[in-house]
Amino acid sequence: MLSVRDLSVDFLMRGGRRVAAVGGVSLDLGAGECLALVGESGCGKSVLASALLGLLPGNAEVRGTAFLDGIDLVSADERVLARRVRGRRLGLIPQSPAAHLTPVRTVRSQLEETVREITGLRGAEARRGAEAVAARAAFPTDHLDRWPHELSGGLAQRAATALALVGDAPVLLADEPTTGLDRDLVDRTVDELRRHTHEGRGLLVITHDLAAAERIADRVAVMYAGRIVEAAPAAGFFDDPGPSHPYARGLLAALPERDFTPIPGMPPELDALPGGCAFAPRCSRADDRCAERPELLDGVACHHTRDRAPREESRA
Repeated sequence: MLSVRDLSVDFLMRGGRRVAAVGGVSLDLGAGECLALVGESGCGKSVLASALLGLLPGNAEVRGTAFLDGIDLVSADERVLARRVRGRRLGLIPQSPAAHLTPVRTVRSQLEETVREITGLRGAEARRGAEAVAARAAFPTDHLDRWPHELSGGLAQRAATALALVGDAPVLLADEPTTGLDRDLVDRTVDELRRHTHEGRGLLVITHDLAAAERIADRVAVMYAGRIVEAAPAAGFFDDPGPSHPYARGLLAALPERDFTPIPGMPPELDALPGGCAFAPRCSRADDRCAERPELLDGVACHHTRDRAPREESRA
């Protein structure tokens, strides 16, 4: 359904500085499938999402292709994206839901407008449609007439989720959809998002919440310093044989229910990426080979995993 090839995003800053936020990402999302894109803050996940929706600032330079229903999202103009893509073919649950909501209109008003624009329903039917999609997102009906500033972070998150579900778009992009939710609501939200894949729809989830990713994903892609360093079926990633890339193994080991051991060091600055493996300064296995940047082969971008057997279904 969604096919991304060699997508790169650079931000051109004052003084000629170039920030390489996304570097050569390729991924596919099939019908009825959920792909979880995981990694630390600042690795380029949300920039990738904004690139797919054409929501990057004017100083962004985007290269590559991203095809959805025959439309190249990278080269499409604003008219095509606004009228044919956003909300209709590609839905978005934004990373900052409070900023996404219009502050001078109630949640009900925004939901009903979205229902009218996308589904064509009017009057009482639009009202019922808004209430139905709010219920899907676990947004309480008695809060629909509140203003965005009256909502908690969790309620704002659920309101934004409801807006994204209106069109039942063929592909839903959920950027940190469980932020601000307690564990019970996290489980309910990811289960509702998982239902979005019914009838052949696709779901791309960007998340720090590896427990949520384990619950919802069919496949996992791990991003570091703007690049995908591992792609694997979710079952094998979270269970046996587990991740292959040292960074991916470190992410799982940092979980409280596992080793609770943080990855040492900090990610590199995206305007000063090393020429070789970007993870090498934090990796206990780094050696001279890491001076050369590893390519993503058999689902892993690491010189130290080349002697392992190729993993099945390793596409990103």
